[in-house]
Amino acid sequence: MDVVNWDGTLSEKDFYLAAQTFAQKWKSLNPDFPPWSWVPCRKQPLVSSVEAEGYLSLEKIFLPGSSEDDYEQDGHTGDEETSCSESEGPVDSATLVQSSNLEVHYYDFHMVYSYSFKVPVLYFRAYSGDGQPLMLDEIEKELPACSSKNLLESKWTFITQEEHPYLNRPWYKLHPCGTGEWMKLLFMGDAALLKHGDWTETYLASWLSVAGQVVGLKIPRRMLNHYYQS
Repeated sequence: MDVVNWDGTLSEKDFYLAAQTFAQKWKSLNPDFPPWSWVPCRKQPLVSSVEAEGYLSLEKIFLPGSSEDDYEQDGHTGDEETSCSESEGPVDSATLVQSSNLEVHYYDFHMVYSYSFKVPVLYFRAYSGDGQPLMLDEIEKELPACSSKNLLESKWTFITQEEHPYLNRPWYKLHPCGTGEWMKLLFMGDAALLKHGDWTETYLASWLSVAGQVVGLKIPRRMLNHYYQS
């Protein structure tokens, strides 16, 4: 790939192929984590030229409304459920949280292709155990401190609410404005990203490693090592 003349975007065909491969790699490399799944959707004839359209989904991930002291880092099962860790940096194993005596907030994450910006977009929603949706101010209280600061200062990571393009319901999303720009800077600044056999897979993993951290979603270390050390 000619990074110098590349605009940092991804074609719709490359996104759909990379997304399905990403889901397979995630499942095989991270069996202890909830899987991303490909959700096929009806084709949008006016905007899409691919045969199979859809998005990636990671749903019912829960984050406890309490301090990190309540986390259990061992490997117990039973009444415990799997959660993506909020700790700094990538993680090696799933964080397991006792579901009793904790206020649990669930998160759904979707990777959706933007035909306008030609980049992936992270859509998400949050809700309590009884299904009551969380407002943005409630969600922001659970974000890592660095994310809250970035949301205030960065033009690349601000959150908006709009209708989900496939579900026709309001969801929050990280606005894709500037995504192509910082993805180009990311690839130009790290030659290791181009050493992997398929740069589109590397693109998706690298994008999620940045965008996901804004909302506390981390990529496991094993997944990152696969792309950065292959």
